[in-house]
Amino acid sequence: MPPRRKHTKMVNISGQWRQNHIQSDFSTCELSDALLKLSVPQGGHIPDIYRISPRSHSEEDGTGFRLCGPAYTVRLVLASESDAPKLQGHYVDLAPEGSVAFVSAPPGAQNAVWGGLMTAGAQARGVLGAIVSGRVRDTAEHRAAGFPVFARGTSTVGQAPFTRAAEVQVPITVNVDAQQYGGLPVVTVNPGDLLVADVDGVVCVPKVLEQDVLRIAAQGRKVDARCLKDIRSGVGVAESFRRHRGKS
Repeated sequence: MPPRRKHTKMVNISGQWRQNHIQSDFSTCELSDALLKLSVPQGGHIPDIYRISPRSHSEEDGTGFRLCGPAYTVRLVLASESDAPKLQGHYVDLAPEGSVAFVSAPPGAQNAVWGGLMTAGAQARGVLGAIVSGRVRDTAEHRAAGFPVFARGTSTVGQAPFTRAAEVQVPITVNVDAQQYGGLPVVTVNPGDLLVADVDGVVCVPKVLEQDVLRIAAQGRKVDARCLKDIRSGVGVAESFRRHRGKS
């Protein structure tokens, strides 16, 4: 029997993540604010994806749960799309250690594309968590395993015969049709982009902007701290914004 894979657990309930000397506890809101200042039109936000697992016991004290890591992208298609590429092997078996799986289901698909066995396989490979633009199932199994899963919803039926994997480690574009209805612009998740998910939602930080985002988010946190101090002292929201954010 081959030796059991050893890996460092990079996700915990306190919301800290460390890899490649990057240490960051910025919330998704802080990161989106920074991305907007860098002219990323939707602030990197991927709408309508929520935490399925784990259940956090620390939200009452304001700390909550946070998942953060580089994207491993998976594109799924309808099983009927015979002209789409066909992936050799299972996408979970190809996931790099220390990555966050970003799985994109076809728009409108109502079957699950991530289940309990995939969580077991991902954990064995040292994957940090899964963010699914689509539905998942076996919620109790993800929670029992303590594995982070974020998704658009749940389903009782699995992939076959509805969807299949087409490609991995390719750019994935989501939220394609939302803007015409007044929603946010599209988001493209590239392999290696930083994915951050917490109680407020999911944000994609482009790899090329990561250091600028961290710098601007740190500045924004200091400004917000000054605003909060003034507001609590009775200065008022508008005046505190004028003083520290330059808004009238």
